[in-house]
Amino acid sequence: MQNLLEKTEEEMRLRGLSPRTIKSYTSILNDYLLWKQSDLDVVDEGSIRKYLLRKEEQGLKATTRNLILNAIKFFYRDVIKLDRKIGIQFAKEEYSLPIVLSRLEISRMISVTKNLKHKLILAIAYGSGLRVSEVVDMRVGDIDIESLTIHIKQAKGGKDRITVIPGSITSNIRDIIIGKDSNDLLFESERGGKLSTRTVQLIFKNALRKSGVVNPATFHSLRHSFATHLLEDGVDVRYVQDLLGHYNIKTTQRYTQVSDTKLRNIKSPLVVNC
Repeated sequence: MQNLLEKTEEEMRLRGLSPRTIKSYTSILNDYLLWKQSDLDVVDEGSIRKYLLRKEEQGLKATTRNLILNAIKFFYRDVIKLDRKIGIQFAKEEYSLPIVLSRLEISRMISVTKNLKHKLILAIAYGSGLRVSEVVDMRVGDIDIESLTIHIKQAKGGKDRITVIPGSITSNIRDIIIGKDSNDLLFESERGGKLSTRTVQLIFKNALRKSGVVNPATFHSLRHSFATHLLEDGVDVRYVQDLLGHYNIKTTQRYTQVSDTKLRNIKSPLVVNC
């Protein structure tokens, strides 16, 4: 089994898949092959269906189950090189609107955060529309303070993009990069290494609690809020798409559904007093 996993990793690296995808697929296939136990190089749709149903019973969402099916299909199609197609359809994914914080809620969260590094992490995540992985991976040389831009390198899907940084935090950025080289991390842990995504998520959670904001938000809600607020300010959806690095504009357009601007101009037809 280990040999098959190594071959899979080699194939993914040759195809230029992101380290995140490689790690995810390898973990999925390790679990699936351990579960299957025998005839690992033989396509068995019955076994795949049973495995996916098992994951559904464990409460895994359709998005995660589709990722599992993608990994298994990649394994048999591109590693084992079997001609037979796997005729299992992807699950219908749940549609849910993104959770967005108001500008006031974000301002409160940042203001109650006293640690300068933590404050700046929240500010740049919201002000630039960053994923948590992009925050912890950011290097000093990725930031152009003069042009107020950040070069996000090899983000989700292996895609580079340019996004904006708020001018209000440039002086704080200058303070924390003093003495650092361009390849140094912008945000380091207390021990000098990379911050874990878990640590950054806890920074957000603590700020949410201290601010008294009652909202089932996550760190990713800062990115959702960035997009929604830009659209409310009248920024063209295609520019927002570029700033977020979305391949499909439909992904960006969902933020128009949680924007307050249009809703405020719509009046309910009910005119009867209760």
